[in-house]
Amino acid sequence: MSDAPKPLAAEQVRWRCPEGAFDFETTADLATRREIVAQPVAREALAFGLATTARGQNVYVRGPRGTGRMSMVREALAGLERRRPERPDRCYVHNFDQPDRPRLISLPPGDARHFRRRVRELAEFIANDLPQALDGEPLASERLAIQERIRTRIDALTEPLEKELRRDGMALVSAQQGPMTQTMVFPLLDGEPVPPAELRRRVREGKATEDRLKHFEEHFPDAQKKLQSVASKLGRLQREGLDALREATEQRARELLGNVTAPIRERFEQPAVQTFLDEVVADVLETRLGGGEQLPDPFTRYGVNVVLEHGPDEPAPVVEENVPNLANLLGTVEFRWGRNGPRPSDYSGIRPGALLRADGGYLVLDANDVLGEPGAWRALMRTLRTGLLEIVPPEIGWLRPGVTISPEPIDISVRVILVGDTGIYQWLDALDPDFSEQFKVLSDFDHEIERNGEGLQHYAAVIARITREENLPAFDRSGVAALAEHGARIAARANRLSARFGRIADIAREAAFVAGQAGGQHVNGEHVREAVARTRKRAGLPSRKFLDRIHSGGVCIETRGSRVGQINALAVIHSGPLTFGFPNRVTATIGAGQAGLINIEGSASLSGSIHTKGFHILGGCLRHLLRAEHPLTFSASLAFEQSYGGVDGDSASCAEICCLLSALTDVPIEQRFAITGSIDQHGRVQAVGGVNEKIEGYFDVCAHAGLAGDQGVIIPFANRGDLMLRLDVVEAIDAGRFHVYAVERVEDALALLTGRDAGRWEADHGYSEGSVLAAARAQARDYWRRSVPQPTATNAPAHPVARDEDG
Repeated sequence: MSDAPKPLAAEQVRWRCPEGAFDFETTADLATRREIVAQPVAREALAFGLATTARGQNVYVRGPRGTGRMSMVREALAGLERRRPERPDRCYVHNFDQPDRPRLISLPPGDARHFRRRVRELAEFIANDLPQALDGEPLASERLAIQERIRTRIDALTEPLEKELRRDGMALVSAQQGPMTQTMVFPLLDGEPVPPAELRRRVREGKATEDRLKHFEEHFPDAQKKLQSVASKLGRLQREGLDALREATEQRARELLGNVTAPIRERFEQPAVQTFLDEVVADVLETRLGGGEQLPDPFTRYGVNVVLEHGPDEPAPVVEENVPNLANLLGTVEFRWGRNGPRPSDYSGIRPGALLRADGGYLVLDANDVLGEPGAWRALMRTLRTGLLEIVPPEIGWLRPGVTISPEPIDISVRVILVGDTGIYQWLDALDPDFSEQFKVLSDFDHEIERNGEGLQHYAAVIARITREENLPAFDRSGVAALAEHGARIAARANRLSARFGRIADIAREAAFVAGQAGGQHVNGEHVREAVARTRKRAGLPSRKFLDRIHSGGVCIETRGSRVGQINALAVIHSGPLTFGFPNRVTATIGAGQAGLINIEGSASLSGSIHTKGFHILGGCLRHLLRAEHPLTFSASLAFEQSYGGVDGDSASCAEICCLLSALTDVPIEQRFAITGSIDQHGRVQAVGGVNEKIEGYFDVCAHAGLAGDQGVIIPFANRGDLMLRLDVVEAIDAGRFHVYAVERVEDALALLTGRDAGRWEADHGYSEGSVLAAARAQARDYWRRSVPQPTATNAPAHPVARDEDG
């Protein structure tokens, strides 16, 4: 046992942040710093993505939540010289050719509102001034002239017929029949035209002669034929007159509208504007010159809906969309209500979304939020791929049943910054071929930063910013140092600090509360440590119940004495962001047989894939340690006692092989130890996670029953630099009442656990006499001999003969 590992000293199990690393008295002395530090690679990638104008160079900011990803993006955008490219204003107007397809008009920056005002003035002219202008001179005189000319031609056409009819005692009479005016032949009676029926009535009454009626009936058919001939010519003349009147009215209206629209055409030369004005003039001539009671409202029909406009010196926009559903991302079309319910949607209800508002600038989105909204991700990727924004894409009509229009698409240029974690990035990269083409810049945000002077100053700057922004008391040097130590604890890696500043900020806020309760002007280290203890206590109910069950005997964990085939392994449970460790009793039994190693958890379908892999590695490690020249013929089983849920992970594999060797050799294991660590097939002990919590979990179990002074935990040597134990554990270690050992190989762990020499393999001599592994090898050989009914030629020596490495 002279070469058994020695316990770690108290200064090896917790890093202490020197208060001298800070050159301030309190964080109030620090100037506010907006610079992004401690993430140089991510910062450089983000800066490139924001500055480049190449297509597809959108940025994915990858990292876990709470590490300041969004803060870094905001700070980078705030510090960027955001020169706006020449992106136009956007307007929608009614499309007279396709009413369900509102027309897009793009104008130079700042021109949209001027265009809208000019078009409104045009609508006011159409509504108020145009009717008055058409009723006045010179059109009124021209109308009279046209009417006189037509009347003269009509008189010239009807006068010969009228003279002839008068000679025959008849006359032409125009009568209104419904909407039509009809010319008819009436008989003359006493010089006045009367209807034929009236003439007959007077004959019956004796007021007219039979000869008069007979004369009319004889000449009427011929007169009717002549009238029909003249009537067709009259109809043509009347139509010519109406056409001439309409043409004159249209010509005058066109001149008036031309005068009003000329300044608009001159000011806005864009083809879409010219087309729109042409359509407005044509629509006015078609719909408003004939009069009528239900004329369309010119302010609505000829209006302009400005959906995006820019100021002259406005920087490139930065839009952060927190609810990226389809309507908020693409835009929407609002419903309009009338007296009888919803009216058909039109151009005036079009509203912009985040993509359009960010045109020429930057759009910040949370990947998880986008993927959680139906249709949002596919619409975003199509827009980035095509560069065209469809406010109402065709495939989502079922989501907007009241929308009956599809506005013309808008060409946009926007840089998207998508913030998400590693899992989402890998999922998108594997399943969406567009993702890698559109998000070519990866800003990889590490969840850790280096534990050096720069990292400590960054912690101080973060705390200073939080205290200013949230009006919290300042932190003194001891308070910042305590927060840095807590950051090292969260990171649990040598020379690293956690970059999960969300968790650090939560502790800082609670520490400020504790300081306020204590009446402190500043937050110091004690306040921070009290805040850490409070958060663990709130989440520590399962851990406390576990200790109670051990104390009551409900859970069998032994921390004293020795047992064959029994060992204290270590595991963790999670409660939100916090982790708690606890011991788990592992047992092993072994005997002659052919079953080999049996994983009871695996047989019960309670073993996870990583634990199952670790169990197979355990078998390889056992073969390597025994170095047997014969088959291993025994039946052995391993179990996590009183574990009724699933088991996963390989951090108990070192405990399992030590427990198995104890059962094989009948050498007891000291129960005062707990152990954690995974192994490889060559017996090396490898690093595991949660090492601090595991040590503290076993310490709590031992302390609950009273520390005996010789208890401790065995950990992988590779985890030695990760230790950041609680202060009470450090104090117990410093006082010699608890111990932590770091081992590199299974043999080192065996020596500590059994109190005996574990043995080291020597090619010429095998394991030393009396060592645990020599006994294990001999017992394995004995099981093999018992499995062979009559061993004959094959009698391998207890120690191998000399051979080459490949033999």
